[in-house]
Amino acid sequence: QVQLVESGGGSVQAGGSLRLSCSASGYTGSRPCMAWFRQAPGKQREWVSGFRTVSSSNYADSVKGRFTISQDIAKNTLYLQMNDLKPEDTAVYYCAAYRRALSGSPCRAILQSSYNYWGQGTQVTVSS
Repeated sequence: QVQLVESGGGSVQAGGSLRLSCSASGYTGSRPCMAWFRQAPGKQREWVSGFRTVSSSNYADSVKGRFTISQDIAKNTLYLQMNDLKPEDTAVYYCAAYRRALSGSPCRAILQSSYNYWGQGTQVTVSS
């Protein structure tokens, strides 16, 4: 199993920046695949970014060029640097993870159903 705790949300003006973090613990063996999702009120939860492969996009089109994903392996922590925030970025942001059937395989999944471990969510509010 994997426990996930995300933090760093808040309220900012359009054009501002926030940095989200997600700490993972409680697992053994290989590191799980991890990604960021978000869910706006009345909307479906959507994949935002994942630390994937060089041949696959790490970002949803809506955030490409503005968000940057990174990780600190030693600290078991995933980050999401969000710049030039827009009102449409307002949502609850979730860190999610899943264990790969084959250790070492690429972390390419972007479907919500592929992830079975979730953090509690952190609110991001962007005003115009």
